[in-house]
Amino acid sequence: MHLVQILLPVSDKSGKAFPPEHYAAIRDQLTHLFGGMTFHRTAPAEGLWISEGEVARDTIVTAEVMIEELDRAWWAGYRAELESLFRQDEIVIRAWPISRL
Repeated sequence: MHLVQILLPVSDKSGKAFPPEHYAAIRDQLTHLFGGMTFHRTAPAEGLWISEGEVARDTIVTAEVMIEELDRAWWAGYRAELESLFRQDEIVIRAWPISRL
């Protein structure tokens, strides 16, 4: 079993918030594909990284699912869809092997 986390931006590069429909579509799709999901939206996190020598920032929310098998090709395609939807150079999707207790 794996825990997959998707780090999603709250707003675009100009600071304009993405429409709630984006997150609702992700919620519905992941719930139907994997039988459930969790959205961490009430306390957005701040992401920082160095880009061209400057500190870049994003406010992010996290979507996560627990899955039995990790299909890397499917997740790569889904990441590309999300990058297009959110107009981002990169959406981070990460996975860890977990044990359900």
